[in-house]
This record gives sequence, C-alpha cells and structure tokens, in this order.
Amino acid sequence: MTMLDETLATRFARLTLGHLGQEYPHKLDHVLNGPGDALTPRVLHPIFFGSFDWHSCVHGWWQVLRLARLFPAMAAATEIRARADEMLTARNVAVECAYLDRPGSTGFERPYGWGWALALHGEALMHDAAWGEAIDPLARAFAARFADFLPRLTYPIRTGTHGNTAFALLLAGRWAQSRDPALAALIAGKALGWYGNDRDCQAWEPGGDEFLSPALIVAALMSETLDTAAFAQWFDAFLPRAGTQAPATLFTPAHVSDRSDGKIAHLDGLNLSRAWCWRMIAAALGRDHSVSALARATAAEHIGASLPHIADDYMGTHWLASFALLALEDAPAQPFAMAM
Repeated sequence: MTMLDETLATRFARLTLGHLGQEYPHKLDHVLNGPGDALTPRVLHPIFFGSFDWHSCVHGWWQVLRLARLFPAMAAATEIRARADEMLTARNVAVECAYLDRPGSTGFERPYGWGWALALHGEALMHDAAWGEAIDPLARAFAARFADFLPRLTYPIRTGTHGNTAFALLLAGRWAQSRDPALAALIAGKALGWYGNDRDCQAWEPGGDEFLSPALIVAALMSETLDTAAFAQWFDAFLPRAGTQAPATLFTPAHVSDRSDGKIAHLDGLNLSRAWCWRMIAAALGRDHSVSALARATAAEHIGASLPHIADDYMGTHWLASFALLALEDAPAQPFAMAM
C-alpha cells in the first residue's frame, strides 16, 4: 500500500495551500435575513473563506497543520506555520464565532463541519503555537451545539454525505474524550443506542454522490466506542459474510465517471474514506481475526483507485487531500471505548 512519506506529504500540503486562501468559486451555507447579509465569503468567514466551502477549508487547515507536525522538516511546513500565525488568531475566531449567533445559523454546517472544527482544534493544540488557544472558543461553541442537538436527534442520519451522524460523532468523540467528558459520554451512549443493535447490514451503496460509506463509517465509529472483544462480536453480527467479501459493494472501489462534476467527484472521497474505515476495522479486530487481512487489502485497493486523481479537477482538489491523509496516516485508536 502507498505509504505517507515527506514527498507525498509535501504534495498534499502544496495542493491544499493552493486553495486555502482561494475565495472563489465558493458555495456558502448562508441564510439571508435581509439585504445586508449579502456579503462575501471573506467578510463572513475571515479564516474559512477558501477551499470552495467552509467545511473544506476547516479540514484543509486540519490537514496542513497535521502534515507540518508529522513532517516538520518539509519545506512547506514553514509556510504552513506562517500562514497559521496570520490566520488562526483570536480576532478572526471571534468573527467566526459571531457568525454562529446570527439568526438562521443554528444548523450551520451541522454536523459535518462541527466535527471537523473539533478535529482542527484538537490538532492545533498539539503544536507549540497560539493556534489552539485562539480556536478554543469556536470549538467550545460547536461542542455546545453537539450537546444541545444530540439529545433532540431521535434517529441517526445514515446518508453518505455531510449529514452523516456517525462520521461527526467519530471526530467529535475523539476531541471530547480528554476535553469534555460529558460530551464524550453522550456520544458513546448515542453510538450504542443508534448502532449497537445493527445486524446483517445489506450495504445498499454507493449512492451516486456519496463520499462516506453509510455502512463502514458506522463500523469505524463502533470500533472506537466498544472494547476489542465487544467490537469483534458486534462486527461479526453487523457484516456476518465479510469473510467472503459480501456485500461485494463494500469491497469494490467506486467508479468515478466525471471528476469535473462536484457531486460525482465525491466518489473519490468515498474510496479514500472507505480505506480509512477498513484500516480502522482491521486494527480493532486484530490480526488474528479472519477479516483483518482482507480489510487491509481492500483498503489498499481503494487507495489505489483514487489517490492518483486528487489533483485532476478543482471539484476534488479542494478537499480530497484531507481524505487521502485520513486513509494513509490516521492511527486507529479507541479513545472512548466502553463495553456493550
């Protein structure tokens, strides 16, 4: 399987630095309450105005900060740090926070952007810089939104796009474990309540514009919610025929017919996020489980299908390197595991 090294990290960083400050084209998630609200992305979001949309800019910043930490000697790391010093400031964060208090902004970027905002904060705190402290009010605001929203959400959202609940809970749970125990407990409880009894998943996927696997992202979340033995028991009931590569769709990379179409280009993200999930599943099951080797091989196949195309068109380039980093680097963990 392709390995993340300094050469590839530099490529990812250069791609993302090229669009973090690119304001247009831009797709706003913005409610107009009057003519005075017709403002440009940079005015509305002084940090996250680039990368085509707010959430892509957020995880673009997560990506470059993470790469600068993992490969501090790469040439791009100096530029990343300088730009972070300029952009990730308390003044700019205050404007981003004020946006959340606008009328009509309750559902802004829910829940995908919420999860990525917490992931960015968690990464920023791992650097010897003021960025994490500056971002803290924004992270706390989104944590409060999770705490308010999750008890009111009766059913999980299982779509393979931005509304997916499991993906957001995975990112938020990692952040909350060491920073907000009450939120971590709420997330673990919701994960068990929503997905703990899932059985014999049919995996009717992929949808034509999905970048997450509705099946595998649930398994990834449960791998971090359950202890090792409980997860293996849950997984064997969730995908009881995985050892025979069934459902076959979960083992087959998605075909991307038109990478200039922003929705169809999502399927490259699906391949990369599936690889991330399969690697997490394999690690959680352990090498002795019958599915582990197959999961690792499937991850490699999915990476091979889409990694060569992350720079083919801006519709993918503005976000795919973040998902490629997840697929190649993210270390599986069980930060908020609890027994079923």
